[in-house]
Amino acid sequence: MSLMPSAASSNCTVVIPVYRNAENIAALLARLEQLHARVDGGIEVICVVDGSPDASHPMLEQGLARSPFASQLLLLSRNFGSFAAIREGLSNVRTPYSAVMAADLQEPIELIDEFFQCLRADRADVVVGHRAARQDRWIDRFASGLFWSAYRQLVQKELPEGGIDVFGCNDAFRLHLLRFGEAHTSLVGQILWLGFRREALSYVRQARVAGRSAWTLKRKLTYLSDSVFAFSDLPIRVFTWMGAVGLSMSFLLSAWVVFARVTGSLSVPGYAATVLVILFFGGMNLLGLGVIGSYVWRAYENTKARPLAIIMHSQSFPGLTKA
Repeated sequence: MSLMPSAASSNCTVVIPVYRNAENIAALLARLEQLHARVDGGIEVICVVDGSPDASHPMLEQGLARSPFASQLLLLSRNFGSFAAIREGLSNVRTPYSAVMAADLQEPIELIDEFFQCLRADRADVVVGHRAARQDRWIDRFASGLFWSAYRQLVQKELPEGGIDVFGCNDAFRLHLLRFGEAHTSLVGQILWLGFRREALSYVRQARVAGRSAWTLKRKLTYLSDSVFAFSDLPIRVFTWMGAVGLSMSFLLSAWVVFARVTGSLSVPGYAATVLVILFFGGMNLLGLGVIGSYVWRAYENTKARPLAIIMHSQSFPGLTKA
């Protein structure tokens, strides 16, 4: 029995961003082999190691060389973030259909198979997976629900309940998605903004088997703020209304002061009231400047036109089959 290169007949590619997933690599490769067997014609795989400090890259290098599916292994020069890694993976897709899958194995492979079935049947240009439920700790479920609820209210109301973690698309959608060159933005927001024919498939998010999630509270808050500033003018509108209300209050207060002064009911100016008004409007001005500064900083970052990620090393594996 020997190992021979397999024929590259697949028209489906799975893109996987990898960061601190060394404990999951063996299970990930086994899961990909199962998916390769399920999908008609098999799959190709693109793993993008996002500057991971653990042994993810050498483990993938060894494992992909022995895998039955064709694959590419990309190593980024540092940690650019999962969305930048996904974009680099999508940029190297060579098939008409592609899907994004997480390396933590919390999405079932049946979902990715359904993505490809939907795309091949031409029912949609982009298919997104949203959580109907999740097998996680209650605190994680609560935090996730709160995050995506805030995203729907503040950024895009058309977001499916449970949020979007994975998606699949045809080549036309992928090429339009890659036209975005914005830094500090939201990939989910870009997917929804593009439109096209979209189908949403629900799934139950599986419990994490090994390792710890890098999706921390700080990263969630940063992502939410990036999404708000990239796709909504809500903060500007809020402070516009606050400014209007504050101006109206100042007119009313001025009228009261003039009236009290004319009638003689006000002999000594109120020190406490004056200080409170100054502090209130001073704090509001500083907060408003911070909001405006956030927009200006993001606009400035995009004018630099720096690459969103840098591939330091890439390898291709043809895929092996038993003969």
